[in-house]
Amino acid sequence: MALFTYDTKKDTRSGFGAGMEYLSLNNPKVVALCADLIGSLKLEAFIKNSPERFFQTGIAEANMIGLSAGLAIGGYIPYATTFANFGTGRVYDQIRQSVAYSGKNVKIACSHAGLTLGEDGATHQILEDIGLMKMLPGMVVINPCDYNQTKAATIAIAEYEGPVYLRFGRPVVPVFTPENQKFEIGKALHLIEGNDVSIFATGHLVWEAIVAAEILKEKGIHAEVINIHTIKPLDTQAIHASVLKTGCLVSAEEHQINGGLGDSIGQYLALNLPTPQEFVGVNDSFGESGKPADLMEKYGLNAQSIVDKAIKAISRKK
Repeated sequence: MALFTYDTKKDTRSGFGAGMEYLSLNNPKVVALCADLIGSLKLEAFIKNSPERFFQTGIAEANMIGLSAGLAIGGYIPYATTFANFGTGRVYDQIRQSVAYSGKNVKIACSHAGLTLGEDGATHQILEDIGLMKMLPGMVVINPCDYNQTKAATIAIAEYEGPVYLRFGRPVVPVFTPENQKFEIGKALHLIEGNDVSIFATGHLVWEAIVAAEILKEKGIHAEVINIHTIKPLDTQAIHASVLKTGCLVSAEEHQINGGLGDSIGQYLALNLPTPQEFVGVNDSFGESGKPADLMEKYGLNAQSIVDKAIKAISRKK
């Protein structure tokens, strides 16, 4: 019997929209800015409820970050929203200088990250954004796994004082986490207990990790699955405890291997608990145009790839 089931699939960007709708009614300090992508970021309900707290900046992302920094100085909690490619890579200088350097209370909320953007192709499928943002001192980096967790994260970061990067996406994915969950920044979630291999997954790869664990169980391998929704600050305590028990691990993410979740885990373990590790992620490559499911299979970002890497990691244990 499956440990996790779901009744519906929804896109994580709609979870963001639901979170913003809640904030429009419950937190008067929250303001939303958008670079001409209202529909894509699901901001319609926020605008309907609080039109005076919405700013349409047009296709001028650098200006949007500057406006957000100014609003933060004025005591507001700005959510700067656009596609992940434009909200990180295009405006990295403005984020570094105007937000991160001074620790301003700006929330950079970006959709359409990763290969699952699909047919829009490599120019829009940013796979480097987590690395870019986690390198900035003081920047919190969050990558939730489904609709419910994205909604909860969107609401929770309004209570955190400081810069945050919130990453989500366009494709519909299983909704399997609790509807009214409490989101804790920096607190990993144990989904499945196991003793043979640890699987640390983030974002869209969390469901794939669950499916992989079920496949591995049929092979007599008991995998531990942990949802790392916050990549920075990293829950090193949870990681340490898990690999101390299993002796090997797989990291899984819709991002470049260089600079992503697996990179952060590897750095910590290299200094504290050297452990055989395998990586599921994009290996030094840009994406391409195609159907999201086909791209995830081609680039090895699916349950079968996690299974294969888990078996390889186990074989490397002393």
